[in-house]
Amino acid sequence: MRKYPIGPIADLAFSEPDFLLSSNTLAGAYCLVAFENSGDYPLSSMPSLNPAGSDNGAVAELGLTACDREPIHIPGAIQPHGLLLLVDRVTMRVVGGAGDIEGRLTPMWQDRSIEALLAQPLDVEALESTFIAPPLAAVPGRHETFDAAVHVSGDHLIVELEPAPAEPRSAAAALAALDRTGAQFERAADLLSLCERAAIAFRQVTGFDRVMIYRFLDDGAGKVLAEDRDPTLGSFLNHHFPASDIPKQARALYVRTPVRVIPDVDYMPAPILPEALATIDLSDVNLRSVSPIHLQYMRNMGVAASASISIVQDGLLWGLVACHHLTPRMLSSETRAICHTMAGELARFIRAKEEAKTFRERIQLRTGEDRILSGVEPYLSVEAFFAEYGDDLRELLSADGFAVVQNRSLTTFGHCPPDEALLQLGSWLSARTIAEPFATHRMSSVFPTFSPYCDIASGILALALSGEVPMLLIWIRAEERTLVEWAGNPHKDVENDPDAILTPRTSFEDWAQEVRGCARRWTRSELEAAARIRTQLLELRQSRRLRDLNRDLTATIAEKESLIIQKDHLIREVNHRVQNSLQLVQSFLTLQARGGEEANLADTLNEAQRRISAVALVHRRLYQADQLESVDLSRYLEDLIGEMRGAMGSEWADRLTLDLSPLLISADRAVHVGLILTELIMNANKYAYPGKAGPIDVSLEQYRNTFRLVVADRGTGKAAIGGRQGFGTRMMNAMVARLDGTIEQFDNSPGLRVIVSAPIDE
Repeated sequence: MRKYPIGPIADLAFSEPDFLLSSNTLAGAYCLVAFENSGDYPLSSMPSLNPAGSDNGAVAELGLTACDREPIHIPGAIQPHGLLLLVDRVTMRVVGGAGDIEGRLTPMWQDRSIEALLAQPLDVEALESTFIAPPLAAVPGRHETFDAAVHVSGDHLIVELEPAPAEPRSAAAALAALDRTGAQFERAADLLSLCERAAIAFRQVTGFDRVMIYRFLDDGAGKVLAEDRDPTLGSFLNHHFPASDIPKQARALYVRTPVRVIPDVDYMPAPILPEALATIDLSDVNLRSVSPIHLQYMRNMGVAASASISIVQDGLLWGLVACHHLTPRMLSSETRAICHTMAGELARFIRAKEEAKTFRERIQLRTGEDRILSGVEPYLSVEAFFAEYGDDLRELLSADGFAVVQNRSLTTFGHCPPDEALLQLGSWLSARTIAEPFATHRMSSVFPTFSPYCDIASGILALALSGEVPMLLIWIRAEERTLVEWAGNPHKDVENDPDAILTPRTSFEDWAQEVRGCARRWTRSELEAAARIRTQLLELRQSRRLRDLNRDLTATIAEKESLIIQKDHLIREVNHRVQNSLQLVQSFLTLQARGGEEANLADTLNEAQRRISAVALVHRRLYQADQLESVDLSRYLEDLIGEMRGAMGSEWADRLTLDLSPLLISADRAVHVGLILTELIMNANKYAYPGKAGPIDVSLEQYRNTFRLVVADRGTGKAAIGGRQGFGTRMMNAMVARLDGTIEQFDNSPGLRVIVSAPIDE
């Protein structure tokens, strides 16, 4: 994979030729590599660089895959408009620094007390807590005044000193600006209008020549939704960027460091001294030096300063506010704080607009379903229903065509591919749409044989009505040809050069590319509507069959009822036997635990007993529910924790708090989640509060097609575990892997906060 930095929003690069018309992301020429963060290359990894940026040859050669492995959080230098002091946390004395400390702060700074240098005390405990630490007072320098910020990095404190504005905003002025911005956001009619107002508001606060609102799409790609700029500048509005352009570590830094600024691209990096401290983690430092390649790229673009503000929802990166300026421009700490607050307010309004849009879509679909199904006569057969309401079903899901395929029989409405192509598609879909609906907006990528018909059938939503001869319902959407605009041809400079090196793009002339074979995506609300339609049709078919049986097979009703009773009895008997078996094993383990002479053996058997209880609980809930293939995960976890309370003792009765959002999940995945939760609570029981009761908070939330399970304690935290990898931990990691999910641990200050994230669907 070859990478080139050519995008319009800070540190940019793109992958070629992997993404060009070959994936579900919009192909593109830019690459938003961490904007301010992901393109940051440590000086130690770069050969020579002309910091003044006198010509394009200033950027030295760099390996083409370096950005995939770049430790962007340890550049070993800072931007020279500020100063950096490194402090030993034990002695509270300065052991290193960067910048012109002697000339701007004091000649005598090495091995001095940091509190003496700053002329104020430091509360280290407040810095390490999750609550907001009190702001530091201004620090007087030799010829200027500095704003100070302190961060914790391992065994050191990092103190940033930036020039304070000559005329700082008053608190009243800052609050008034935020109040005006909130009022503007509130008046926005929709998401696009909200982003347009946000671009204007951020430009007014920052004073930058260009401000863009950039959103990450569902597949990881991105798009510039809104822009406010100086009329003399070119526009990047509606430009797309592929998902591969932003590495994982860069997105993490966006969330961790919400505001980043480069006041002058022609700066000379100030190295950290002594060199032994050059590898210190600067993830939270605003002065952190950025990539030389990114600096040269901005010079090629004519940009002299830039800033980025993260838009974060529930700890997840929704998008960015990207700012460019044609001349050097500072952004004071107080202005950055205002931008951070505005971005948080913007994120809340964005969420409200998205939820309102989803709600309106669901109401509209429900209304359409009621309109169609309210006129269905009880005697109507399924085949007659499609003949009468097929076109209404097509319009309900905003499809261009609708087809019903049963064996070699076809019924079509609207614009559909030829009959033979539909029959071929039906054969391919028949094995994929029995249990769950099948949906894609790029059919040619999953079924290449269907490529000749992508112009009229790129989007396919299909589901099956089971029966002696399964019936396939297929909604069809035509392709939406998309004209993607780029700043310069993304591959003309390198397409014939397999040995190309990583250098900044020098041309930003408009270049357009037509993307074909993609239809408008099917929304989750539309998938839910299709599933409800299938349920209604199954009920219609069942009702019709019951009428036919009542009329034509009266003599066999008793026999069929007997068979139904026998079937139900068989299911109950099987369930009874399984429950007895599980209870027998559980009882045996309980007896063994009581009779065990070694404490470790008893604890092990108790843990095994809880794991078996988790599996048994899913089995009982499945049998009691109407749907055998799925369970309500929140109710299941609530019941599971209820049983664990009893097993853990009366002192735990009021120590477990729950905040669970309802969501449906398959039974197999529910078992894995239950076992994971069991292990997390047992770990908190053992390690957070050794042998004693303590508060444990459990929450479950849904974000798009993923869920997040959070277990947090306020005990001794991760340090108490000591890196132990016992059977329970290995089993829990295996369960997370089976879910295709991730498990992360964070400091809960005090205690440990564990977050398990995984897709809802397999």
